[in-house]
Amino acid sequence: MKLKYIIGIAVAAAFVVIAVMSFDSNKIEYADFPKAKESGKVVQVIGSWDKTENYHYDSDKNEFVFKMIDEQGNSSKVVCQGAKPNNFDVAPMVVIKGKFEGERFHAHEVLTKCPSKYEGQFDELKGAQLYN
Repeated sequence: MKLKYIIGIAVAAAFVVIAVMSFDSNKIEYADFPKAKESGKVVQVIGSWDKTENYHYDSDKNEFVFKMIDEQGNSSKVVCQGAKPNNFDVAPMVVIKGKFEGERFHAHEVLTKCPSKYEGQFDELKGAQLYN
């Protein structure tokens, strides 16, 4: 074979390997709090803000802390670097991405679901069913 074909095949194979590795590293699984704590990996947890506990924003640390209940009824303190999401108070669902550090879940992202989008559906559906 000619050298240019060998180089072309090697470059194409390198791009395929890089693409597969990139896709695998960006894949984040859904879990509940016990599974998230056990795994020690970055996961996504679906749940809702525990309204019996107040949330707190510390402007000096730029840290937002709240208590969340996952779909299985497990609860945990959640610490997020950054401000409280705009519609956090009215959101029926919250998705957090992060991992446990000690007894607290440290989220690097807090996503809130718009309540108007699920109007009439949220009472019938629970959690992950909304994503199907």
